[in-house]
Amino acid sequence: MEEEIDRPESSNRSVPGWVIAAVAVLGVIALVGLVMAHNASLQAQEAQQNSDTKVKAVQADFTSQLAQLQQHQAQADTANAGLQSDLTVVTKRLRLTQNDLKKARDEAETIRTEDQQKIAEVDAAAKTELATKASTDEVKSVDGKVDGVRTDLNGTQTDLKMARSELGTLIARNHEDVEQLRRLGEREYIEFTIDGKNKPQKVGSFMVELRGTNPNKKRYNVALIVDDSRIEKKNLPVNEPIFFHQGTDRRPLELVVNSVSKDKVTGYISIPKAAGAQSASSD
Repeated sequence: MEEEIDRPESSNRSVPGWVIAAVAVLGVIALVGLVMAHNASLQAQEAQQNSDTKVKAVQADFTSQLAQLQQHQAQADTANAGLQSDLTVVTKRLRLTQNDLKKARDEAETIRTEDQQKIAEVDAAAKTELATKASTDEVKSVDGKVDGVRTDLNGTQTDLKMARSELGTLIARNHEDVEQLRRLGEREYIEFTIDGKNKPQKVGSFMVELRGTNPNKKRYNVALIVDDSRIEKKNLPVNEPIFFHQGTDRRPLELVVNSVSKDKVTGYISIPKAAGAQSASSD
């Protein structure tokens, strides 16, 4: 009787199979969920890393482009400043050239008027002499005076074709012009030819050294040694004087180059008369 009573109690304690199966399924589902969650977390981390990498790359590219733009802007500002400076120099030189041209025209007009008056006076005197003296020798003498005045007028007109420096001196463009200026007798002129770069050459009491030439643009670089002082000039055009001083004399001397070829220049040094005797004699 006791055995019959105990059996039902034992059967009541056992767990049904579907419960175990359900628990197993839930466990598998939970495990799969954990694995999927872990994979999703890894993918999210990888996506975040990729996103961070792309963001950093974009930032680096933007920074690089910004730096390039700033550099280009700086170069453009520098170039603009250079152009402004060149424009200022050209404007000043243009104004100076216009003033020199006006001055030369005024001087030419004045000299032309004076010469015409002189010719008129000589012609009138010649006619008077011819009317009162029929001698052949006297006629030749009067003709000689008229020819002399005309020669002086032609010489004056030739002078006016020469350009003037900013200090008012006439600038010779070749040997013939130098000879014409010598005849005027206002300054001494020492002509030179320097053939070869970086070879100082004595010109009068000065040393002149050719540093470089650009025949296509007719420009040159030169160094001038005066009183133990070195004066360097770069990218100068032909027929533009270089002004300098010697000793305590404040009157300027001029160096002018008339022609430029490969490693060779030709020109002259112009010296005021009072200072020219000693400097020219040192040649």
